[in-house]
Amino acid sequence: MPFANIKVPQAALSTAQKEEIVHRVTAMFVDYFSEAARPHTMVLIEEVPDGGYGRADEVFVIPPAYRAKG
Repeated sequence: MPFANIKVPQAALSTAQKEEIVHRVTAMFVDYFSEAARPHTMVLIEEVPDGGYGRADEVFVIPPAYRAKG
């Protein structure tokens, strides 16, 4: 079973954007493994809360401008 685990900052993506990621990642696996992979593909999108990760040795908080709208 193909499995993708994608971690993103909390509130960075709208529901529609998450759905698009699921569809695109599934399509990518189908391209690699054939249509038989589609019903067995799992895409997990995990939202990491602010302060739950770092970049360049600093704890990261997503700026409001980068949060999903609506």
